[in-house]
Amino acid sequence: MSTVTSPVSSPVSSPVSVALFGGGRGGAGIARALLRTPGTSLSLLVNGYDNGLSTGALRRWLPGMLGPSDFRKNLLLHLDPGDPRHTLLERRLPPGTTPADLDALIGDVAATGPAEAARELRVVADRLAARPGGLDLADCALGNLVFAGAYLRLGEDFNAAVRACARTFGSPVRLLNVTGGENAFLVALKQDGRVLADEADIVAPQDGVAITGLFLLREPLSAADRAALAGRPAERVRELLARRSAVVTPNPEALRALAEADLIVYGPGTPHSSLLPSYLTPGLAEALSGSGAGSGAAARVFVVNVGGDHDVQGLTATDLVDRTLAYLGDPGNERATITHVLSGRGAGAPAVPARVLDRGSWAGARWISADLEDPARPGAHRGPRTAEALLAVLGEAPLARAG
Repeated sequence: MSTVTSPVSSPVSSPVSVALFGGGRGGAGIARALLRTPGTSLSLLVNGYDNGLSTGALRRWLPGMLGPSDFRKNLLLHLDPGDPRHTLLERRLPPGTTPADLDALIGDVAATGPAEAARELRVVADRLAARPGGLDLADCALGNLVFAGAYLRLGEDFNAAVRACARTFGSPVRLLNVTGGENAFLVALKQDGRVLADEADIVAPQDGVAITGLFLLREPLSAADRAALAGRPAERVRELLARRSAVVTPNPEALRALAEADLIVYGPGTPHSSLLPSYLTPGLAEALSGSGAGSGAAARVFVVNVGGDHDVQGLTATDLVDRTLAYLGDPGNERATITHVLSGRGAGAPAVPARVLDRGSWAGARWISADLEDPARPGAHRGPRTAEALLAVLGEAPLARAG
């Protein structure tokens, strides 16, 4: 089985611990490059609020389980596309797939490995047999079903399932859910009072009215809930959503990873689904603070996306920095929650005000502009170049800034 092994150069000579907040694929190129950098260890902090089509169906089938999709995608970082483990994780079941078809597929997985993956799929198959008709397998990622099996086998402990799957697929990443694993459903509020009722709506095409609030709810909004909220003033909707807040706790392993990190990286990723919801986790703001008993990281770097997202229409790069600081309880950056901002020059990237580039700072953080877009994948970061820039920040090496 092949893995990605070719290294990139590092501007720092001693071992470096990096904690990166990410989502499914936004920071994948950067994470891969960091993994290829000698002496660098990587902790990846992800939230589980995804509830797209097949993931949403899986969460409805297993009430209490968070969405596994972004965790599944981050198990691929060290695997070449031709690796059988990569194929297993990404394989989608076709329409009309039956439990009997899944049984046959489990036999193939058992023969080719990993054996633990076949074991987890067997748990899912047994649950389907005991409760027929509860889950449409069409378009399910096989890797998500592996997560679901681990979740069931380990007493419905989502974070234990993440650890088990990381072992099964040989991940070199310290892959961590930001929370203690409590179930919650992500909802967004627009400036005009309209509600984006789930994570799938937040990342979908939408009009340019700004998102002004994010909420983690105990239960998903029903059609009746949506109807009751429609047409109400934004502040009233905010109050009603706040009453439904889920109680979540920080994952102690995530707090430990932040405490041990030399470099903390915020993003890139879809802001209102992958990044900002993670910062709603209690205790995270204190752990990230550059003062008091907070993080001892030498640098805490905000990476601006090099492409646009549907959820940030009309927002500039500085707006996104400000939102991150606000969600982390440090709106003036007085606690040095962000020490540096790293922005690219892609045509689709959020705009950077000229005065910020001229001054080279924003909200007390040093602003660095560099050519970071991957020419082969417009809208995505060039992993090695961005990783080198991040490590240069840590090592205080010079990096060109646009004027």
